[in-house]
Amino acid sequence: MTTVNTDLQTSSLVHRPGRWIDGWDPENDGQWAAEGRPIARRNLTVSVFAEFFGFMMLGVWSVVVPNLGTAGFSYSTDQLYWLIALPGLAGAAMRVLYTFMVPVFGGRNWTVISALLLLIPALGLAWAVSDPTTPFAVMLLVASLAGLGGGNFASSMVNISFFYPQREKGKALGINAAGGNLGTGVVQLVVPLIITTGAGVALERAGLIFVPAAIISALAALLLMNNLSNTSSDLRSYALAVRNPHTWVISFLYIGTFGSFLGFSLTFPTLMKAMHPDVPIAMAFLGAATGALMRPFGGALADRFGGTRVTMASYVAMAAGVIGLVLTLEDASFALFLALFLVLFGAAGVGNGSVYRMIPIAFQIGAHDDDARARGHRAAAGCIGIAGAVGALGSFFVPRTFAELGITGGLWAFAAVYAVMLVVAWGVYARPGTDTHAARV
Repeated sequence: MTTVNTDLQTSSLVHRPGRWIDGWDPENDGQWAAEGRPIARRNLTVSVFAEFFGFMMLGVWSVVVPNLGTAGFSYSTDQLYWLIALPGLAGAAMRVLYTFMVPVFGGRNWTVISALLLLIPALGLAWAVSDPTTPFAVMLLVASLAGLGGGNFASSMVNISFFYPQREKGKALGINAAGGNLGTGVVQLVVPLIITTGAGVALERAGLIFVPAAIISALAALLLMNNLSNTSSDLRSYALAVRNPHTWVISFLYIGTFGSFLGFSLTFPTLMKAMHPDVPIAMAFLGAATGALMRPFGGALADRFGGTRVTMASYVAMAAGVIGLVLTLEDASFALFLALFLVLFGAAGVGNGSVYRMIPIAFQIGAHDDDARARGHRAAAGCIGIAGAVGALGSFFVPRTFAELGITGGLWAFAAVYAVMLVVAWGVYARPGTDTHAARV
């Protein structure tokens, strides 16, 4: 049944079949107080739930790869790192595509579709790892399908950005991202326990557990989420974002934070097994969980001290973490090894929140009238999707860097990259005398 609230002082929402909503305007205080806030919270809750399983899918190969030898597969170290890296590369590509899906299909509809699409990599994984004679090329293809889970992040963040007013958008996006990011850690905790229950290693279970998860999250989205009709015009936001230099600078900085979080999350179990083979792989979940939980904290710090300052501090902490690892790698106890990686993960998580907090401020610089501010808001929404896709490339670069340079060489390379990003962040946004410094981007 269609309901219409004609009181324009409180709400002007029209609910149509298919759970479509017309007239959504979170900046309308009356509408937000009367109906908007509970609707937005409900959509955020389900979005986190669905995105959580997407990140679990993206991270599942990080647990599968260290167990392939036990299951009878004979792959070289370089081949194993390819299996870790490809889901991240495919996920980055999927983020670009998924960024456009919410305006085309509607947020609720696309969440249902994207949840069900996880059945493809789930069943493919269960089939491929059940036979040790599966050709490596086939394994690469199946591993890349896990990138579908990475695409969920971009569409989820874009969708939630439409539901919240500017004053609450940072917090909402932080919760959405952190809840999803936790999936990378949880999969590293749960899957090792599931695949080793009973005799031997049953790797196919790593895929089969996603079948009920995908169905449940799709049903939750179908029954509880909404489509917003006014998102269709926001395809223009991506065109505005592409033409704005801030999009590409922020995307570059996001590789250092979000890319580090994803890349090290996916690689950590393999690194841990190489350096400390007697430690259960399930312990690797502490890294990704730390990074995910620190993301909202990074956003809160950015609100108080400025996004660029917090981001710069996160690069310093990440560089200190990797240098500490290099200096202690050969003789370190597992406790020290883990502690230094947690510094790296925690700093990356803080940086994830602070970089995203930079976006709405950066895109309002020079906006002196309502039209300019509106264009800035649209471009910022587009930047969220683009930066998420570009930042995710770190999930490919991190494992491939370790494969090419070794563990020590890779860590030194990351320290150098963080130093470059620190200089770029300062030069573009924190250098005294610039508009960006005055705006406390």
